[in-house]
Amino acid sequence: MHIFNIGTVIYTWMNGVIVGTDEFGNRYYRARKDTLYGRERRWVLYKGMNEASRVPPVWHAWLHHLTGEPLSQEAAESKSWQKEHLANPTGTTQAYRPRGHAYRGGKRAAATGDYEPWIPK
Repeated sequence: MHIFNIGTVIYTWMNGVIVGTDEFGNRYYRARKDTLYGRERRWVLYKGMNEASRVPPVWHAWLHHLTGEPLSQEAAESKSWQKEHLANPTGTTQAYRPRGHAYRGGKRAAATGDYEPWIPK
């Protein structure tokens, strides 16, 4: 399912030049002529839900003008020690909830007694 802002799609059709795509199917664009605060306008059209955590680091660097051109395909490839991307689960049922969280029964461990509040003098 594709979720998008129709205004962004129309702007992209009229003014965008595709720069590349990533492994998630997101497409990256630059403006033909427009600038924003003196810099080239750059944006992404997400495949599926708009989820900023699905922008790989090499494209994040390009979007935020940390690099002038997108990094090479070799630089974009994952290294053996890198973990596969996981979407940000905040606000979903997969979100982290520590022991004592209301959704996990709401029972916290008793205080250990080592806490001393700061009291101004």
